[in-house]
Amino acid sequence: MALPILETVTYELTLPSSDVTVKFRPFLVKEEKILLQALESQKQKEIVQALKEIVSLCTFGQLSVNELPTFDLEYVFLQIRSKSVGEIAKLKVLCPDDKKTYVDVEVDLSTIEVQVDDEHQNKIMVDEDKKIGVLMKYPTINSVDPTKDYSKGADTSTLFKVISDGIYQIFEGETVHMAKDYTSDELNKFIESLDSKSFKKIQKFYETMPKLMHEIDVVNPKTKVTSKITLSGLSDFFG
Repeated sequence: MALPILETVTYELTLPSSDVTVKFRPFLVKEEKILLQALESQKQKEIVQALKEIVSLCTFGQLSVNELPTFDLEYVFLQIRSKSVGEIAKLKVLCPDDKKTYVDVEVDLSTIEVQVDDEHQNKIMVDEDKKIGVLMKYPTINSVDPTKDYSKGADTSTLFKVISDGIYQIFEGETVHMAKDYTSDELNKFIESLDSKSFKKIQKFYETMPKLMHEIDVVNPKTKVTSKITLSGLSDFFG
């Protein structure tokens, strides 16, 4: 006689980037094992692979995980995680006032949302007179290291690569050039031809890009100072 197979409850979520509704289920023990083994390895490549595999399986193959914006993938995983091992994540955070005291806090994962800056836009005019502009695409987990903030502190070569990879179209009035039809050298020459003001507009795309963020108040037990801490990115929400 075959052993019984337990049925798993399903939920729905809405992708932040597109308002598309997606069905998902909690991860099972076999999938949690994949995640735990990846975390134990402390290897970024294995953690990313586990993340993609779990999201794909738990959304019943509805999502192309390699093409999802990073913030979409992080949000979906966080929702799966909250329904799998509990909505309350226990975290240890550093108090910013003395930068040495750690405090245990609890965060309700079901309340975490992707925050969008009011000034964010992915269509950027770089020459108003000639009507030249770019249409940017969001980084995926394959194109960037999700643990790094590329809006600040990236070296020049890395910044140029991230921007080059992020260009979806270059348009001149009604004429549209698809970035995929051009080489990296050609795209870099285009970027290098921009003036400083236009280049900063493109940088702002990354600075204001939607992010998985949540603000919490933390009281330092030693100094009694209350500080606001912003949790940002998936790694901040791992308990």
